[in-house]
Amino acid sequence: MSAPLHRGLRHVALRVTNLTRSRTFYEQLLGMKVVWEPDSDNVYFSSGPDNLALHQIPPSELSGYQPVKGQLLDHIGVILESPEAVDRMYRDVEPRLAQLGGQVEKLPKQHRDGSYSFYFSDPDGNVIQALFEPSISKLTWK
Repeated sequence: MSAPLHRGLRHVALRVTNLTRSRTFYEQLLGMKVVWEPDSDNVYFSSGPDNLALHQIPPSELSGYQPVKGQLLDHIGVILESPEAVDRMYRDVEPRLAQLGGQVEKLPKQHRDGSYSFYFSDPDGNVIQALFEPSISKLTWK
């Protein structure tokens, strides 16, 4: 197998129904920092090595927007350094999720491959996995 032609999947862009609500969710729950806000319909965050963009669904499309029951995107993930960090994050975010428009989707669980995680959703139903994965969690970023 040849070497990858990229340096990793470091950018995700999500369309949102309410940019203000989603911005608050990602800032307060995941500690994302704004790195660029080109206009009132777009905001770009960073966690350091990663970038998340939120794009307001235009008003002309919003009235016809109906969240799908099954989305093509299964989930996005945030990597944590240990199973204990997953549990700490769960204890921290669980009481605040409903207030910020999200909810717990799956409780913390050990997986067959040695990983450990829980799942929660943002205000638009996008699922986020808080994950300890033995091989990825030990990597360092420059």
